[in-house]
Formats: sequence, C-alpha cells, structure tokens
Amino acid sequence: MAATAALVLLMTALSLVHAAPARAVQDATATPAPDAPYLGVSLDWAADSAADHAERLGAPAAVYDRPVPLPMSEQEQGHLRDFFAQLSGQGSHALLTVRPEIPLADVDDARAAALAAQVADVAEGYEGTVFVRFAPQMNAPWVPWGQQPEAYTEAFRAVATAMDAELSEPVMVWSPAAAEDYPFRDPSPTAPSGGALGPLDTDGSGVWDFDDDAYRPYYPGDDVVDWVGLSAYHDRTGDGPARNTVPEPGAFEALLGPAGAGGPGTGADFYATYAAARDRPVLVETGAFYSPDAPGAGEQEVKSAWWDQVLTAVSGSYDRVGAVVWNERVEQRDDGAVTVDWRATADSGTAEAFAERLEESTVVTGPVFEPSPLAGAAPAATGTALEGGAAWSAAAAALAVALLLCLLPLLRPVRAWAYAGTSSRDARIDMLRGMAIVFVVVNHVGLTSLFQLLTQETIGVVSGAELFVLLSGAVLGLVYGPRATDHLGDVVDRTSRRAWKLYVTALAVVLLVFALSRLPFLDATAVTTFTDQGTGATGAGGAGTAYDLYAGMEGFFQYPVPAHLIPSVFLLQIGPWQFNVMGLYVILLAVSPLVLMALARGRAWLVLLISLGLYALGTTTRLRLLPSQFEDSFPLLVWQVLFVLGMVAGYYRKQVVAWFAAPSRRPVLWACVLLTVAFAVFSWSGPYYTNAYDVRLALLPEGVFRTVYDGFFGRTHLGPGRLVNVLLVVITGYALLSAYWKPLHRALGWFLIPLGQATLYVFILHVFLILAAANVPALQQGNLWLNTAAYVAILGLLWVMVRTRFLFRIIPR
Repeated sequence: MAATAALVLLMTALSLVHAAPARAVQDATATPAPDAPYLGVSLDWAADSAADHAERLGAPAAVYDRPVPLPMSEQEQGHLRDFFAQLSGQGSHALLTVRPEIPLADVDDARAAALAAQVADVAEGYEGTVFVRFAPQMNAPWVPWGQQPEAYTEAFRAVATAMDAELSEPVMVWSPAAAEDYPFRDPSPTAPSGGALGPLDTDGSGVWDFDDDAYRPYYPGDDVVDWVGLSAYHDRTGDGPARNTVPEPGAFEALLGPAGAGGPGTGADFYATYAAARDRPVLVETGAFYSPDAPGAGEQEVKSAWWDQVLTAVSGSYDRVGAVVWNERVEQRDDGAVTVDWRATADSGTAEAFAERLEESTVVTGPVFEPSPLAGAAPAATGTALEGGAAWSAAAAALAVALLLCLLPLLRPVRAWAYAGTSSRDARIDMLRGMAIVFVVVNHVGLTSLFQLLTQETIGVVSGAELFVLLSGAVLGLVYGPRATDHLGDVVDRTSRRAWKLYVTALAVVLLVFALSRLPFLDATAVTTFTDQGTGATGAGGAGTAYDLYAGMEGFFQYPVPAHLIPSVFLLQIGPWQFNVMGLYVILLAVSPLVLMALARGRAWLVLLISLGLYALGTTTRLRLLPSQFEDSFPLLVWQVLFVLGMVAGYYRKQVVAWFAAPSRRPVLWACVLLTVAFAVFSWSGPYYTNAYDVRLALLPEGVFRTVYDGFFGRTHLGPGRLVNVLLVVITGYALLSAYWKPLHRALGWFLIPLGQATLYVFILHVFLILAAANVPALQQGNLWLNTAAYVAILGLLWVMVRTRFLFRIIPR
C-alpha cells in the first residue's frame, strides 16, 4: 500500500469554487409559442447520439436531455462538453438533469457554484438555451434524494442561484413525479427518516397519507423556478406480472389535472396550480410502458395510443406545456427480469408513425437555432458504419481470415512456430491473463482513446472481467489440482491463506481510497461513485444513474459511530466499483477446495452439473446471497460458473489440449475459431461507437440487435450467449497462441506475460492510477491522442513496476 504515496504526488488540485449572488427569475425568452411546445428526448448516451436520433426520426429534437452528476468529475465534464457539441451541431436546446450523488444536505453554495462553473465552462459558445432540472421526482421514494422536502428546497435554491451567476439566462425546472399513488407507501405517522412529518403533513392530520399534497412541500419558490415539470408516464402493468396495456382515454390529462387555474391545490391538480395559476411553462417527461417479453397489446398499439393522448392535450387546452420530453431508453426492472422499451423510435415502423403524428400536431422539432460547430469542442465521436454490401464483405473477409488461420498450421514452415514450452507454468495462459488485465485497466480508467477499439467488446461480446474470472479459475485448477489427490489438507491451507490475504487487501484498498477521498485537493469521485453506463442489472435504462459507493461513511467521524457502518465495511458493502470483484474472488477461493476434492475423485460431471444448476438459478431468480457490493455487478450464483469452468479446464488441461489436438477433431477446433469470429462480427454490428475511428457493420437493424443483445448477452447476469462467447474466445486464443506462439510471443509476449504473472498486483495499483488520471484536467477533455498517450504511460508504468518488482514485498501478486 506504500506505493500509493508516490502515486498521490501525481494528482493535481481542482479548480476553486466561488460564491454566487442571488438570482432573478428568467423571462420568457426560452419559452416556445403557445400551443407549440418543444419536442424533447432523453437518450441512452452510452449507445446513442443526437445525430442518430435525428436520423431515425427524420429531424432533431428541439431539446435533448442528459443526466449530470453532482459533484461532477473532470471525466464527466468531458462527456458534457461532447454533449453540448452534439446539440450545437443539431441546433437543439440542452436539458441538464442534475442528479445529486451526495446527500441533499451537502449540496451547499460552494458545491453548487463548482457545478455551475463546470457547466459554464463546457457550454461556452453554445447558442441554445440551457434548462437545468435539479433532482427530479423528489416527491418519490425511488430516488436517493426523494421525500426530503426541506433539504431539497434548500439545495434547489443553492443550485438555482449558482447557475444564474455562471450561465446566461439558464432556465431552472422544478419537476416532481405525478401524484398518482402518492406518497407511494403505506400511511405513516413519521417521515421516511423516522423523524417528525413536518411539512409532509399538509392536512395536519398527523398521518402522512394519500390526502396530503404531493407537490407543495417540495416547491422551492416562485423566485427560483422558471419552468415547472412533471414525470407523467403510462406505466400501468397491473398487480400481477408485467403486461402491455393500451392507455385508458383521458389518462394523460388525469395525471396533469384540470387545464384551468383554480384555487389552492388539491394535491393532484398540478397543471392548474403550478402552470396556470403561476403562469409557468410546463416540461412533461413521458413515455409508454412496453415490454417485448410481456403479454398484451402490441408495441405500436400501446405507444401510439399514448402519444395520441399527449400530443392532443399539449396541442389543445394545455397550452402552457412548453416541452414534451420522450423517454428514448430501454430499462431493466426486477433485477433484469423485465425489459421495458420506452422508445418511440425503437424501429423504423414505430419511428415513422411517431414522426407522422408529430407533423399533425403543433409540437416543434429542431433545429431551433442555426446549427454550428461549438468552438473549442471536439466533434462528436460517431465513428463509421459500413452498410449493405460493404458490411457483408467485411464480415466475409473476417471469416475468411479466420479460416486461413485454421489452415496455415497444416504447412510445415508454419508448424515451426508452434508452442513448445516445457515448463510446468503455461505461458499461453499467462499471456491471455495479461491481455485480460490490460482490458480491465483500459476500461476502468475510462478515457476515450484508441485502446477502446480493442478492449470494448471487439473480440466478441466479452469484456476483460469475464476473461479475468475464467482464467483465474484455470490457474487455480492448474496449480492446486495435482496436489488435491494426496495433499488436500495442504491445498485447503494454501487457498484459505490466499483468500484471507485477498480479503485483507480488499479492506485495505477500500479504507485507503476513503482516506484519500478526504483530501481537500483531490477529486475522488472516479472511484467513490459509479455512473451507470447501461450495462448493469438495470440495463440501458439505468444509464446516467449515479451511485455513492461510500454513502454514510462520514459516520466514522461521529461519536458514537453508527452501528451499521462497521459491518458494511467488513462485508465489503462499500468501496471502488473498479475493485469490487475482489469480494467475489475471496468467496470463490474459500470454497475452491470443495471443487478440487470433487475433481480429484473423478466427479467433474457432478461439479459441472451443480455449477450450471446454480448458474441457471441465479439467472432466472436474480437471487442475491450476500449483501456485499460485488453482488451488484458479479452475482455470486451466476459468476461462479466461469470460475468453476476455468478450474475444471485447468485441472484437465493436458486432456483438453490433447483432445482438441487430435487430427480427427480439427474440424471441431476450426468451428470454434469460426464461431468466435462470428460472435465478434455480431458485436461489431452494435451501435456502440467508442470513438471517431471506430468502424461498425450495419448488418442488423438496431432494434433486432438490441433485442438479441439484451436477451442473450447481458453482462451482469451473464446471458447464455455471452457465456458461450467467453469460452470460445479462450479456446480460440489458446489455440492461436499454440499454433503461432513464436511470432506472437516476439510481438506481445514481452509485455503481456509479466502483467499476466502479476495480475493481482496490477489490479490493486490500477485503482490508484485511475484516481491519478481522474485528477489531470487535460485528460478529461476527450482528446483522443492525448488520452491514448496517457494509456501508454499508465500501462508502461505498470509494466515497469512489475519488471522491477516494485514493492513486491508489500503488495500481493
């Protein structure tokens, strides 16, 4: 751990924050004409872009929404800079949905001013209007900042004042969830915190229930609210399993309440009380529930019925609606068991129908100002898509190269390149592990660079994590397998000590990162928070959601320390997301002697049967065995299958290699190689550009690709397609290294093998290098070449540390 002292010296100080003066409510310059509201959309920015959406719809949206974490790291600021560049090129307004990653009580003037300064920096030169929607749905319990009226209103006012001081005429949007079913919980005499109800008890009954006003406690005041907003969805799925239903007539208007201004609010009459009576424009966020796997009505039937209601209402009596923001995301519910596709442009048919209905309405699409490049901003990295014959030719060429690689070893000169290692340590596995750890480091550092062209699901629908876990199991089976027959006690002792060492190491890293996060000059959000990129259990719909991974740790500075904090640390419920897989290794190592004992007794079939059974149980039930953080990303019941398969393969390595090496089974090996390339071609068909140099093959319609990917290649719960793809990648990689060892070893072995032989060491240090890189402002601007050079430096530093055995006596390997 002493190595971190040198690394911390590399970290730079952040910009200073400053106070902001009081704000004035903006005039109507950003308000569209009556009966002509803007069309807005909320995209999955990890997989979509403003240009791609405009192409699907036939026109850009007038407003694009993007989540913004508070506090915002330099890396996130770089993503926001790209967002403004995209919108400037489309001529569209910006809606920034600010999502606090810290307690509302901590959103003070200084933090608000820092955020506003960051937004102002990236928005410089942007000609559109900047809408700022702070902590929406604050009246609901399903957001971290929910149902805390006093803390929320103070935080809103701080952010409004700061934004007004930094930006030119920002528009502050106050946006609760529709009051239906409020307070979304059983009646209670206490607040969610356990304290007094306070402002939540609007009717003075002493009970917080359906009769209390859903909006009034959370309203921050007319002086800081420019627009009001409402999350108003068709989301009725019934009390039983998810079901696609056609919206009932008048359902949208019921969520808004009557169109006319009335007296005091009833708790449900949102439009009349906050739009008409206060003369404020309304921003409505909406969408219609549709699950491809659920029974009931068809997709277009559900969505068209809803958009008919919405567009009819906002083009008619609800003339203060200034923007309709449609949810263009795919969401996973019930831990991934239910997929919800909110999109109105999910496929060409739905998109065309939506575009036709928009033309019949008074809703305004973009551009709303003259599109132009944003000065000082790099162009959006959209990459290149090969279509039609070019795409199929590229796919055929990839398969032809794979077939050629299969056939070349039949030639005598090529056979001389084969692996001929005599050591008990298999250098091919070390080289594959080196590749896996490089993938992990590159993807965790998260800088946009040329390296992502190789590491982001390029060799298939596979990430470094799956390869890392599988190969770790293979090494364990290879090393301890021969001893399990006659020296099981020694195996138990060694694996137990290894598991304990990993556990202590995990605790040390977790606490050291927390200590570093307390340094006032250091921005540790890169490792103390996690922003969902749409690959977790919640799917693409969760993209942009931010989580505080050290929530509540300030309690260690209280006396007495809250009772729940100590167990949360020892159970590894907190810690950097880049390191949480360590908890999985601790558990798997602890139980590995049971697997080795069964293998030593010839019970491989039983081991595989039990492991696959647990995998099936985990993928179907989403059952969580432990409260540890790793269960969020690497569910134990699911991910154990990779480790166990690796152990079995490592234990029987000689037999497996001999089986594939038999001349009669060459066609099987060739089939594995060709299938691996086919999976890679499928991955290249996805609309996930890593940078402007990325090339994708438009072989499948986006809707088809997403359906197949979400159904069979999910990452968190290891879809069956992903599991097969991982196995094929390892088989193919091992076979290619066996056949072409000499040239590959000469080209890459010098670099990858040392890293592969010290993966734990590299894995520990990479957390602190992530922290260092996140505090270099120049690396957060999206400069592709500078970031690529930074990766060369980071990977080179790790290699030098391994080769010089830097602190090997202290840091586990």
